[in-house]
Order: sequence, then structure tokens, then C-alpha cells
Amino acid sequence: MVSKVLIANRGEIALRVIRACQEMGIATVAVHSTADEKAMHVRLADESVCLGPPAAKDSYLNIAAIVSACEITGADAVHPGYGFLSENAKFVDVLDAHHITFIGPTGDHIRLMGDKITAKDKVKELGIPVVPGSDGEVLTVEDAIKVGQDIGYPVLVKASSGGGGRGMKIARNDTEMKEAFSTARSEAKAAFGDDAVYIEKFLEKPRHIEIQVIADTHGNVAHLGERDCSLQRRHQKVFEEAPSTVLDDAAREDIGKIVSTAIKNLGYRGVGTVEFLYEDGKFYFIEMNTRLQVEHPVTEMITGLDLVREQIRIASGEKLNFTQADIEFQGHAVECRINAENAKTFTPSPGLISHYHAPGGLGVRMDSAAYGGYSIPPHYDSLIGKLIIYGRDRDECLMRMKRALNELVIDGIESTIPLFEELLEAEAFNTADYDIHWLENWLENSSES
Repeated sequence: MVSKVLIANRGEIALRVIRACQEMGIATVAVHSTADEKAMHVRLADESVCLGPPAAKDSYLNIAAIVSACEITGADAVHPGYGFLSENAKFVDVLDAHHITFIGPTGDHIRLMGDKITAKDKVKELGIPVVPGSDGEVLTVEDAIKVGQDIGYPVLVKASSGGGGRGMKIARNDTEMKEAFSTARSEAKAAFGDDAVYIEKFLEKPRHIEIQVIADTHGNVAHLGERDCSLQRRHQKVFEEAPSTVLDDAAREDIGKIVSTAIKNLGYRGVGTVEFLYEDGKFYFIEMNTRLQVEHPVTEMITGLDLVREQIRIASGEKLNFTQADIEFQGHAVECRINAENAKTFTPSPGLISHYHAPGGLGVRMDSAAYGGYSIPPHYDSLIGKLIIYGRDRDECLMRMKRALNELVIDGIESTIPLFEELLEAEAFNTADYDIHWLENWLENSSES
């Protein structure tokens, strides 16, 4: 077992990793920028090291500084959390060269799944269903138009190295394709330094379903069910739940077996999430995230597993201490992402939290690094915390969510709490009768009225 873990991240996920390590008797090292010197993860870790100025490139993305922090503190492992360097293959290579354990997959698997074109080709080879689309990168607008005509409009032009909705444009005809192709390439180049794009069929009303997998270095693999992440704004998840209301046990078992077999044949290690669009009873692969997901707590709630603990055990060379047959899905769980943003305009709202009170009670979990007197810095993402609710069924979850949101106090800055309070009044939200486009349409209609 690793003896000291450096957490190369900040905020609630850094705190989440620290807590898991403490329960395992493992020492922790927090790293931080000068903007985060009073952050909760810095306060609760056994040691802390300042990486540099507030800008992420000078601190949380500074590989040399992180390796130096490991050497200074004697940390023999690094947990990357999510975001920042969590899916950076070069970072893994550097850690390997310094004999520091990366708590995650291999650099090769990160590289493979980080390129959407090669990832799609690989999972298709492994038997995972994919969205109909181009055969790899599309180089010219003429080729793009031909692909659109061949597979049938509407289509999505997508950045090969993309994520978070950047470098992604819809084209419904040849004329729109010309602009979409050019814009997607420009956005991809600016955001990722790579203007490669590919094209796939645009599904009109799909759900976003992702399968959580876990694999050790001894060939043991299990899936931990699905999460439904269909409530999105600008391709960013807002609300997640498990299990999905649109899958029955047979569909869950079927896609779970397909993904588990593929992951085993891939020789993957650690946790990972295979994401799909789901429409008319069919799954279509969109990407694989080779890291812990923001929404992992809903899976933990219905399985009783600590995914961070399992990550650490796997990285230490231990076998999974359960099989697929041991996994039982019990109850229902939902997660609200509470951001420091205006609930109507989604404008970031950094600043001082004057008062903070986390909700409690049966089935309520608040993953947050916020506290009264803490100042949300403007340099990073706006996530304040995640309100996770567990109940016997979805209806109980939503009633408990309403009660917990009423208890949650975040004063001094704006937050997205009012968004979820309004969602609880929407019939489609309560009946889970929505697709990945519903939230944006609902928000647009709400603003007009």
C-alpha cells in the first residue's frame, strides 16, 4: 500500500481524497496556489506545499512543481482528482520516470481515450456500440458535406481532442455544415491546440447514460451500474442520478456486460466511465473518461463502495475484493452541482462566503470545501459543492432534496441553489421525462416568461 499521497488538485475533490486517505491510515500532502492558501484541503492535509501563483498553469498544471513537492515531502503516490492533470498522459509518464505511483490508469490508456477518433475506433473494435459517423478525421469541408449527406443530417462536428462542449457544432444541411466545420476547427485549435474534427450522427432526443467501471491489475473487472446525466447546459452536467429511470434490469445487465468485457480486453486499470447517448433502446458510445467523475458519489450511495479507496487499493497493486455478483444496487441517489453562479445568467460569482451551513439528516451528503469566511477565487471553476441525496426511491430523493436545499445556506455570493428549487417545481423534472436538450429549452422558456 502506498504510504503518502499527494493530491494534485483543490476544492471539494481534494478534500474527498484526503478523507479517504485518512480512513485508510495514509498520510496526505495538499498542494495549492497562493490563492488557495486558506482553502480547507490545505488545512486538513498532513502537509501542504505552495506550487505558485493563482493561474493554473503556474500552479495546479505545473508538473515540475508537483514532482518537486513529491520529492520534498516524500510522497510516493499522486491522486489527480478530476480536471487539471487527471487525464494528462505526459504527467503520468513523468511520475513513472520518478517512480511515483499515479493513482489512475496508464499513460497509454489516457492517450488512447483522450483522442475521440482513436477512442471511437478502439471501442468499436472491442464491441461497444458507437454513433454512426465519419471514418476518422475529416480534413476538408467538401468531405464533411459528403459525410453529412451519407449518414443523413442533422450531424455533429466534434473536436477530436475536445471536451465540455467546446469544438462541437450542429449542422442540419450542407449550408450549415460549411460554417459548423470551420467554427468547430477554429474552436478546437484555440481550446486544445488541435484542429482535428470528426463527424457523427446528431441524435434528436437522447439521454446521457454513463457506465461506471472498475478494474484491477490482475484482470478483475466489474461495472457499478449507470448514472443518468441528461440534465445539461452547454454540454456541462448540472444534475445526475443513479439508477436511470429509462433502463430496466435487462438493459442494465446487457450494457454492463458489454462494457466490462471491453474494459477487460483493453487491459485497463483503475476506475473509468464509458459514456453513451441512449435513444430508442439503443446505446451509442461518445467517450470514455479515464478518471474519477464529479458525479461519482451517486454510484457510491447505491453500491456502498468508496471509489477513491478502491482507486488507491488498485494503484497499490491489490485485487478487487468483490466480484460482479457481489454488487447490489439499492435505492436511488441524485446529485445537484451547486456553483458560484447566477442561477439565471450563469455568470460566475466569486467572492467572500459570509455564512455557510451544510444540510444534514438521513440520506444527505454535502461534498464541499466551503466554509463561512472562505473566499471563492475567480481563477478556477465555480463549483462550490455537490449536494448528494439518497433515498429508497426517486420520489423520496426529490422530497429530501427539497428539504436539504431549504437548509443549505451560502450567503455573500450568488449560487445555483434557486435553479434546483425551480426545477423541483417542473413536471418534466419530477417525472424524469426529459432528454439532453430539455434543460436548455426549459431555461430559455423560463427566461422569456
